[in-house]
Amino acid sequence: MKKIKDLPKNERPREKLLETEAQNLSDRELLAVILGKGTQNLDVLALSRKIVKLIDKDGIDFDINNLLEIEGIGTAKAALLSAAFEFVRRRVKPEGLRIKFPADVMPLIQHFADRTQEHFLVVSLNGANEVMNVRVVTVGLVNKIQVHPREVFADVIAERATAVILAHNHTGSSLEPSDEDIQSTKKLIEAGNILGIKVLDHIVFNKKGFLSLKDEGLLSDK
Repeated sequence: MKKIKDLPKNERPREKLLETEAQNLSDRELLAVILGKGTQNLDVLALSRKIVKLIDKDGIDFDINNLLEIEGIGTAKAALLSAAFEFVRRRVKPEGLRIKFPADVMPLIQHFADRTQEHFLVVSLNGANEVMNVRVVTVGLVNKIQVHPREVFADVIAERATAVILAHNHTGSSLEPSDEDIQSTKKLIEAGNILGIKVLDHIVFNKKGFLSLKDEGLLSDK
C-alpha cells in the first residue's frame, strides 16, 4: 500500500480535493484531509482506513471513546472528528432525514458503491420514517455476503428503531439480486415482524444505480 509521499502530487488527498470536487474523493481520502497528517508509525491514509472501519460499524453515532482505542488517535484527533461529524449532522438533517421513497436513502449509502467487497448495510428509522443511523452489519467476499438476523437487529433494537431499510452494494455492473438475496431478505422480514420492526425495503446498488426489491415486486409471497 502506497503512502502519501509515494503518490503523485495530484493523487494526494488534499491536492486532489483542490483540483476536483470533494465528492470524487473516497471516504479514506476525505478523512485524510480532515486529519491533516498521520503519526510516526501510521501514514494518514492508513490511519484513515482504521477510522473508516469503525464508522462503518458504528454508524454516524460512533462513540468518541472507541476512536481513542485506535492506534494513532489521541484526544485532539478524536475531538476534531467528533466535532466535525456533529457539525455536519446538525446542518444536513437537523430534524431527521425522512425517507419517503427508496431513492431517498441513496445519498446516505452511495459512497459504499466503490468498495471492493460487498457491504451489507442497515438504515434504521424511527416511527416518522426519519433516519436514526446507518451502519455496516457485515462485509462479505468480492461478490457474496451472508447475514444473520441477530446481526441486523441487535443495534436496531437497542436504539428503539421501528423500521429498517436494508441495502448492499454489488461489486460488478449488474444490479440483479440473487435468489439468496431475495430469500434471505424474506427471512429478515419475518424476523423483523416477530420483533415488531418493519423491513421496508432492500436496496441493491453499485456505481451506476440502484434497484429496490420492493418496487420490483421481489418481496411478495405471490
